[in-house]
Amino acid sequence: MGGIFGVASKTSCVQDLFFGIDYHSHLGTRRGGMAVYGKDGFNRAIHNIENSPFRTKFERDIEELEGNLGIGCISDNEPQPLLVQSHLGSFAITTVGKINNIDQLVQNAYDNGCTHFLEMSGGHINATELVASLINQKSSILEGMLYVQEMVEGSMTMLVMTPNEIYASRDRMGRTPLAIGKKEDSYCVSFECFAYVNLGYVDYKELGPGEIVKITPECVETLSKPREKMKICSFLWVYYGYPTSSYEGVNVEQMRYNCGRLLANRDTVKPDVVAGVPDSGVAHAIGYANATGIPYSRPFIKYTPTWPRSFMPPKQSQRNMIAKMKLVPVEALIRDKKLLLIDDSIVRGTQLRETTEFLYQEGAKEVHIRPACPPLMFGCKYLNFSRSNSEMDLITRRIIREREGENDINMLDDYTNPDSQNYIEMIDEIRKQLNFTTLRYHRLDDMLASIGIEPCKLCTYCWNGKE
Repeated sequence: MGGIFGVASKTSCVQDLFFGIDYHSHLGTRRGGMAVYGKDGFNRAIHNIENSPFRTKFERDIEELEGNLGIGCISDNEPQPLLVQSHLGSFAITTVGKINNIDQLVQNAYDNGCTHFLEMSGGHINATELVASLINQKSSILEGMLYVQEMVEGSMTMLVMTPNEIYASRDRMGRTPLAIGKKEDSYCVSFECFAYVNLGYVDYKELGPGEIVKITPECVETLSKPREKMKICSFLWVYYGYPTSSYEGVNVEQMRYNCGRLLANRDTVKPDVVAGVPDSGVAHAIGYANATGIPYSRPFIKYTPTWPRSFMPPKQSQRNMIAKMKLVPVEALIRDKKLLLIDDSIVRGTQLRETTEFLYQEGAKEVHIRPACPPLMFGCKYLNFSRSNSEMDLITRRIIREREGENDINMLDDYTNPDSQNYIEMIDEIRKQLNFTTLRYHRLDDMLASIGIEPCKLCTYCWNGKE
């Protein structure tokens, strides 16, 4: 996915910018970038962070960068922020989101007189450069950002920094969050609201869907009011969000406790211990254990000093290897135990199957699996949270195709219904293929209740295909 952060300060913004971006490292794995504006104009640093943390790569840069305005990002995709010179003047831009109609927008740009885009490795166009091109088709930055909101199919949240201010725009449907923090001489804008707390900022406001604001060291001015309709990504609470974050007033850690409690309320198995797959499954498991009184345990420990998140490498085989290597079993807590294991989700099933196998090898008697969300049925259309090239990578869709053949697409509604026979049989087939003792997914209605805001404001596309 990715995360963005910006600072407008009466004094140097560089240190706040550095730590604010670093606090988004859980959201992206490939590139990090900082851009500032000061007495010497715009300056920028971008580094590859695939094999080294953001802090390590940028510690030297913060000694050289100077400015009171700054924006930056952690990105899973293109290098950014970009520095742009156009009829609107000079500006820096960074984005987070997904553009589904990128080919059409590129062709439109060519038709409107744009001569070229810089090509990245793999032959792709930098999506942030395309957004800058769309902005430059209008007579002001505000008009350009509104134009981006209307033209992009998918989602696009962005920060644009000029020599005088930072413009911040949450995507049209509010699928990703954007919050403003305030302290005595500065304002900041952040994907993750927790990223500014230790920097001395307090919550100022959370942008609404499609809202655009202008941020200076003195004030925050709303330029385009929030839209009424919102579809924030539910998976932020289930998996992507950091535990200390809150979205729409709902804390991630608390939601996961709620989630585990509601999972427990529908369960009948009696394991010896409850455990969570580190890191995102842990809070769900604590909620389950608190609700049932079954002891919480850590039968394997994540080796955090060196191993990154398991989805980082581009190749699935590499991700599987890292997933195996970073979890170290504790035999004394496994042997002869009936384990109930909670993971945030099951995508392909490969990693969880291997985790289950090594639990059996260490002497586990039973392994009961409880994913904290419903079965994933559709690839995300709005955020880059999955590296899957095809929906057939999803274990659910492979099983449905095996059962239904080419008619599978017409049967998906029935397979998303937890009370249908097809759903029950699909879950049992997943259980058999992955060698679980039992398997029961979280129901969608219970998961939405765990979040606790109006269901109509939540995006659930990856589970039920409804936009």
